[in-house]
Amino acid sequence: MRLEPYLYFNGRTEEALMFYQHAIGAETLSVLRFEDSPESVNATPEWKHKIMHSTFRIGSSIIMASDGVNAAPQVFSGFAIAIVADDDESGQRMFDALSVGGNVRMAWQPTFWSSGFGMISDKFGIPWIVSVMDDLGG
Repeated sequence: MRLEPYLYFNGRTEEALMFYQHAIGAETLSVLRFEDSPESVNATPEWKHKIMHSTFRIGSSIIMASDGVNAAPQVFSGFAIAIVADDDESGQRMFDALSVGGNVRMAWQPTFWSSGFGMISDKFGIPWIVSVMDDLGG
């Protein structure tokens, strides 16, 4: 069994895929657009070129994403995606990259459980926790 988050980007999935590729090394695995569907999809003509379904990999984890169908803006709450970095340098780099255009909720810093930890909501509103796994227990 695997747990794979599914995120809706309200028409900005393509931008999100490119952002995560540059920010944290995500690899886009698949993209299916509404116009590619052999079945009728309840999407307006303006949304036919939008992404119906995509998958991308961050490290060994898979995340799925979609633009939704004529989606209305939404607020992400009640969860965060956690990234455990191999070292302080890579953790700081990913934290800084995800912060661009976003909202820092807890600045990157050492804590009693990790040599590096920070919390942000990126420019798409996705909440992230970036930490370093080290001998402090992170």
